[in-house]
Amino acid sequence: MSDANHTEHQSFIRTPKQLIAAVAGFFLVIVIGIILLVSFVTNQRVTGAGSEGQNAEAVAARVRPVAEEGFALKDVNAPKVLQNGQAVYTAVCAACHGTGAAGAPKLGDNGAWSPRIAQGYDTLVQHAVNGIRAMPAKGGNPDLDDVEVARAVAYMANQGGAKFKEPEAPAATAAPATAAAPAGATNPAPAPLAQAGLQPTASAPAAAPATANASGSTDTGAGKALYGSTCVACHGAGIAGAPKFGDKAAWAPRIAQGANVLYEHALKGFQGKGGVMPPKGGSSAPDADVKSAVDYMASAAK
Repeated sequence: MSDANHTEHQSFIRTPKQLIAAVAGFFLVIVIGIILLVSFVTNQRVTGAGSEGQNAEAVAARVRPVAEEGFALKDVNAPKVLQNGQAVYTAVCAACHGTGAAGAPKLGDNGAWSPRIAQGYDTLVQHAVNGIRAMPAKGGNPDLDDVEVARAVAYMANQGGAKFKEPEAPAATAAPATAAAPAGATNPAPAPLAQAGLQPTASAPAAAPATANASGSTDTGAGKALYGSTCVACHGAGIAGAPKFGDKAAWAPRIAQGANVLYEHALKGFQGKGGVMPPKGGSSAPDADVKSAVDYMASAAK
């Protein structure tokens, strides 16, 4: 009786070979289960050559979401559609007015906006369009229309307690017709010269091109001038995370990135954890002058 009970409780694995086979079978079941699970989750029709996935309709359907996000080619000759104040704020102004960077009054902060609203709507618009202190002209986006900037001002001020009316788009005015030239006149002077009472001279030499340094920008005089008129607003005091002029420790890691990276950040703008750099510092200066200003500031920190 005891022998029967002992035999009944014995394992079916009695040899090393049976143990190896059992372990292998266990892992095989797990692998098959994982494969079936992945196949179930990712089960979809695969398109490729010989299927309908390459026809025009399927391709258009796949790229449509990208086009709807604004990456489609735009007609540069089409009339500009002016954005409303909220759209301009979200795209441009929120970088500073959403966080209070560089002393910018935060959106919805009545206490910060109250003294500014007291200055009047026209003054606020003038400061936003032309820039003031750490506030770059047009928020650092020179492509904005003055009306778009004014709408953003009205939107932000109204969130802070004002009751300004968002300006409408200005009515288009037809250009005045020019007077017909006399019948016997040939080769009339260009309009700007004729209006100024000047005549073009054939012997006038062409303007000499600006000299360029090794980095491809104009002479350092243009960079120094641009720094004094625009860049100093932030780089002179280290506002909004800008490396201060002549601060070798702050400029060293930036210079180490290379001139091309510095140029790109200065021309196109850059927003990082340490601060915000608007495109061209909020100016409409030529690219060559912006590069020259970068060279001027970088050389002062070496």
